[in-house]
Amino acid sequence: MASSSATAPAFTSQSWKYDVFLSFRGEDTRKTFVDHLYTALEQQGIFTYKDDETLPRGESIGPSLIKAIEESQTAVIVFSENYAYSSWCLDELVHIMECKDKRGQIVIPIFYNVEPSEVKNQRRKYGEALAKHELENKNKVKTLVQTFLDDPWGWLSAPREQNKKYGKIYAKQELEYKTKIASWRQALADAGNISGCEPKQIANGHESKVIKEIVDTISQRLKLVTLGANGNLIGIAARMQALQLELQIGLGGVRMIGIWGVGGGGKTTLASSIYDEISSKFDGSCFVKNIREESSKNGLESLQENILSGVLKQKQPQVIRRIEEGRRMIQSRLCHRKLLIVLDDVDHLDQLKALAGSYDWFGEGSRIIITTRDEHVLNAHRVNVIHNIRLLNDDEAIKLFCKHAFEDDRPRKDYEQLSKDVVSYAGGLPLAIKVLGSFLCDKDMNEWRSALTRLKEIPETEIVEKLKISFDGLKGVEKELFLDIACFFRGEYKNERAMMILNACGFHPIIGLKVLIQKALINISSDGMFDMHDLVQEMGHYIVRGEHPKDPEKHSRVWKEEDLRTICAMGAMMELDMIEAIKSVLLADPINLPPIVANMKNLRWIEWNGGLANPLPTHFSPRKLCFLKLDCIRPKQLWEGYKYLPSLRIMELHNVNNLIRTPDFDGIPNLERFRLSQCPTIKEIHPSIGCLKRLVFLSVEHCFSLEMFPPITRLKILETLTFTGCPELFKLSEIQPLNMDNFPHLHLDTSDTEVKKLQKDLTGLRLFQNGLRELVLSYCNLRDKDMSTAAWDLPNLGKLDLRSNEFSQLNFSCLQLPRVKMLDVSGCRHLVELSELHQV
Repeated sequence: MASSSATAPAFTSQSWKYDVFLSFRGEDTRKTFVDHLYTALEQQGIFTYKDDETLPRGESIGPSLIKAIEESQTAVIVFSENYAYSSWCLDELVHIMECKDKRGQIVIPIFYNVEPSEVKNQRRKYGEALAKHELENKNKVKTLVQTFLDDPWGWLSAPREQNKKYGKIYAKQELEYKTKIASWRQALADAGNISGCEPKQIANGHESKVIKEIVDTISQRLKLVTLGANGNLIGIAARMQALQLELQIGLGGVRMIGIWGVGGGGKTTLASSIYDEISSKFDGSCFVKNIREESSKNGLESLQENILSGVLKQKQPQVIRRIEEGRRMIQSRLCHRKLLIVLDDVDHLDQLKALAGSYDWFGEGSRIIITTRDEHVLNAHRVNVIHNIRLLNDDEAIKLFCKHAFEDDRPRKDYEQLSKDVVSYAGGLPLAIKVLGSFLCDKDMNEWRSALTRLKEIPETEIVEKLKISFDGLKGVEKELFLDIACFFRGEYKNERAMMILNACGFHPIIGLKVLIQKALINISSDGMFDMHDLVQEMGHYIVRGEHPKDPEKHSRVWKEEDLRTICAMGAMMELDMIEAIKSVLLADPINLPPIVANMKNLRWIEWNGGLANPLPTHFSPRKLCFLKLDCIRPKQLWEGYKYLPSLRIMELHNVNNLIRTPDFDGIPNLERFRLSQCPTIKEIHPSIGCLKRLVFLSVEHCFSLEMFPPITRLKILETLTFTGCPELFKLSEIQPLNMDNFPHLHLDTSDTEVKKLQKDLTGLRLFQNGLRELVLSYCNLRDKDMSTAAWDLPNLGKLDLRSNEFSQLNFSCLQLPRVKMLDVSGCRHLVELSELHQV
């Protein structure tokens, strides 16, 4: 079939109601060719106007048809033998040709049992029809006798005036009819000049094949217009190109492609654009929208019906009563067809099993595109490729924002910086950019500034609710884990400490973090830090504040300075049972941890920096507290006497300047991690630390005044022991009785002093041989004589750190270190000879 128009119309922003308007002579083709064509168009999902199918009963056909023509993207004119005998058809034709010239309407003529030249030159039936219309119109003009009979007294009383009046009327009517005939002739000539479809020349006139080619041509033309509209989507071309490469259109096999990413990131837009681009290359296609929402409302059976009716073009889909029945029907009906199916917004594996359960459900060359916020459903369904949606870069973001805010591709004068501020806030998220651009489009500069200020406190609800869909799909423990990361951990390293803290809170972080990453709620940066989109974090803060943004005592987590100060100023009788976690960073004007903290009965997390001069209150005994970190505080003791904290798993004390001794550990039986650092006045560790049977990590760093460390022989599962910069403490003879098989790390950093007894008796390390995995002897002033007398037998040692020592040679022949993978001798400025390590 040739091109349907001499020149393709320019793409416009015209919003069309109909895809196709059918112009035809009813008595020739209504129940035959046109009926079949209309059915085929509808089956392809092409919304078509056909007068007897579309007009409500009783509506005036004239104005309705004119309106329908103007609202149609394409006009298909079926020129049959008697088409030109209908003045109504000719009027339609004139209006269609006007819409082609003025509105960019696509015109596709079909020359059904007539030659294009007959239409163009008005020959044969078309010539006869026009001659008939000319005669009829001429006969419609009243003769002089007719006008006299209509008003004889007028003619008798004033014959001259009546004759003059009759002349004007006659001339006007004659001109109108001549103009109409001329417009009909011109419209026929113009339409006949457009390359269209001649059914007799296609497939030997087999009507079904002719109609298929016509429908394919119309689909292609509509697709081109859609692509023109997609051209207005910022950044879509490059993203479509990347996705097309992954789809491998034209190659065999069945492929399933997942489009995954954060809510509002453009997954559906990309899927829709690629669907419009390639759907005509398949035997059938179907775009199933909003699966998450629709499946919860109407069930998966309804979606199965949608797929079958969409692909098979059924007006009355077969009712499916059971999911398993629908699975069998999809497989049996579609397995031999080359299909394109988009499953939009999938959030559960059961949905994929019901709608696209297996590759063999679909014919050779089929492509299934799945959009989701949950990477897990794609992995579990074994899709071929997971396409990670790419957010907008700065240039794309500013163009998209300006399109919605200014209807231009650049900011209005004086709005440049404000536009950059809004785009920066949106962080490349298309949803946020569109919402904010549409909101600010009619606001002045002061209103823009006010809106930006408000956004920092109160996020836009439409954006938050869209992002919150992913959060709502989490299990309870996963929600709590996400909120802790959003409030406390973003920008922190995902290391052993962080995982221990999250595990201590009961969040099972190994599996929980995997779920959050797959839901596109968080990610781990290239340098190993917890991260997330700014607006996702803001959504988390929004959830924590809930319906009481100005009442921090009703928040589960408190970390903002103004909220902390509000709580600290509250009366001693205030109930604070809703607060689960508080965190204070170091401020120029530190906030004192108030006695009211004792009212936080459900507190599980305290991280306080500065502002604590006195011991914690006597009645402070939160049974759920699992993490306690105090930094830059000044009390001589944390609390008086015995305090029972059965859930406390992690305690960290940093820069506690006046602290003399640690608290009694007997009331903390489940402590797993204890770190004491930069405490220059502390002299004593309470002996009960040696009874902590669950302790796996013990670190004492730069506590220069520490004089005594109690026996720790009962710490059977201790994995890491660190002593750094404690010159008054360490005497090797007091450590030797440890004899702990599970003890993998011994850090002895003596950069501040020499540990002479250690240097004299390195072989004492044999007592730790079974479990030691990391040995750090940096800054120990080790010399050649020390290393030459060493006789180590450390079968599981993996890391040996001998930085900044004084030896000139290092001979491993006397050292049994079969599993060492990492050796660090940096800073050993005298080293000239290094023998080979003997490894298993």
